[in-house]
Amino acid sequence: MPRPDAMRLRFGPELGGLAVLVLLLAIVELLVRSALLNPFLVPQPSAVLLAFGRIVAEENVLHRFLVTGSEAGTAAVLVACIGVPLGALLHRAHLLRAAIGSWIAAVAAAPIVLAYPLFLVMFGRSASTIIVISVLSGLPPVILMTTDSLQSVRPALIDVGKSLRMNAWSLFWKIMFPAALPGIFSGLRIGFIFALINVVGVEFLINFGGLGPLINELAERYDLPGTYAAIGFVVLVSIVVFLILEALEKWLRPGKR
Repeated sequence: MPRPDAMRLRFGPELGGLAVLVLLLAIVELLVRSALLNPFLVPQPSAVLLAFGRIVAEENVLHRFLVTGSEAGTAAVLVACIGVPLGALLHRAHLLRAAIGSWIAAVAAAPIVLAYPLFLVMFGRSASTIIVISVLSGLPPVILMTTDSLQSVRPALIDVGKSLRMNAWSLFWKIMFPAALPGIFSGLRIGFIFALINVVGVEFLINFGGLGPLINELAERYDLPGTYAAIGFVVLVSIVVFLILEALEKWLRPGKR
């Protein structure tokens, strides 16, 4: 049976974060009720909580949640499966990295979502448009962080592998890749954030998909509690994606706590 102090150490940060969130919501509730915050801009948190049940019952939000979640999940998988190998390739191909590294950094700063009319012409008003734009937005940080992480592997670790007469393939998979995993997962987190933002943003712009159009519809009705509740479901999608990422990282790095 786990000891009480071990339980506190394990769940203390989560409980502390939950307590801070509840405190902030209580403060906002008091400010709105006292009219120190404009209730036409910020709804009462209690009204937002009550709106969750209403939009689940009336707006088919669970289906919308699954649509947005599937689009975000597909984009995340593609970002990881394309970005990490490309980052490893740039690490190995020095000439290629010098040729296109700055272009990848430029794409990371570019508002790709503004080019959505072009993607609509190419892919139509479909989930493909949403996923392609999201993948293109999420790739640059993953590629750059993967390359930098592999570049930053300590030379001593590489020398140990060479002393054991490992070939290039074994050296990469058994030494360099595990050593670079913390930086690679940092890049994946940033890339997934960009991808999720673009999933919801493009859904909103082209009025196709899941939670993005719902937020737009509720805002046009001036249903502030419902709008904030729909945004809460977007946050829930991101939490699910990051829990999966954290589980994958723990699986690849068994010693991580």
